[in-house]
Amino acid sequence: MPYDVAVQLSDGEDSGLRALDEHVDCDVFLRGNVLTLDGDAESVQAAATVVRELITLSEQGHTVEAGTIPTVDSAMRAAERPSDVVGDVVWQNPSRKVRVVPKTALQKHYVDAIRNNTVSFGIGPAGTGKTFLAVAAAAAALSRQEVKRIILTRPAVEAGEQLGFLPGDLMQKIDPYLRPLFDALHDMLDPERVTAYMENGVIEVAPLAFMRGRTLNDSFIILDEAQNTTPEQMKMFLTRLGYRSKMVITGDITQVDLPREQRSGLVAVAEVLNEIDDVEFVRFQRGDVVRNSLVQKIVEAYEGHAEAQAPELRSADRAGRRPA
Repeated sequence: MPYDVAVQLSDGEDSGLRALDEHVDCDVFLRGNVLTLDGDAESVQAAATVVRELITLSEQGHTVEAGTIPTVDSAMRAAERPSDVVGDVVWQNPSRKVRVVPKTALQKHYVDAIRNNTVSFGIGPAGTGKTFLAVAAAAAALSRQEVKRIILTRPAVEAGEQLGFLPGDLMQKIDPYLRPLFDALHDMLDPERVTAYMENGVIEVAPLAFMRGRTLNDSFIILDEAQNTTPEQMKMFLTRLGYRSKMVITGDITQVDLPREQRSGLVAVAEVLNEIDDVEFVRFQRGDVVRNSLVQKIVEAYEGHAEAQAPELRSADRAGRRPA
């Protein structure tokens, strides 16, 4: 194994080496720059393929680290070249050392869907990068002057808690609902630039209710937490689309905070728009979770628990309603 790859795998208390060991079905040993794989022939062969891909990525100038291993594994399972996935830079900000790339093959497909379609849906569990990648794509489109503004919105629905009266001006009142979008923006851009863009109207962050009656031209529009829209709100939002604009709608239909009797607009829209050109649905799986590895296990545990529920509760979940 090339010495620089061995160094990168062993960097950070062997985090890369541990990640490799977790993602292959054989034992992995590294001494100096000699990597040994121990197991049955088929498992060793599969692991060797992963290692070869890591070496190729290193030779192409990519850093090999713990997070690279699941990306390579995901790409290979989807019959994609790992270099095509990690080499697709969605957004980068050298001043903040921010470089956003897909971390799974499906994330790469999602990014391509956003680029190639006017309306894109990212549906899936928490931690799959739906919102983060959408904001990155919006920042990139703005920097290339493909759009003149970014509009971020989400329904003001409380997640199981009653926040009650919120003091302050409009921005202070809506901040708790829109904080995840602010966080993603500040991860991408310098704080001063975010402030300037918001003051100049280049970036607008508003509750979904404020979209009614508008026509949004030359805009990159992101609707987050769309599982908490009603079918009527979803229709209202989609019909705001103007000329030279893009829309990205994200949500998780297993985390609906609407009243039990209210159907989710994100569930309904998949039935209505599924056959329309220039609209694409990307459905993430738990294997696309890219947060702390424990998040993927939590999602898996909840899915397993849901499968064990009574049939009537499972059907309610599929319709976008919350179980008791």
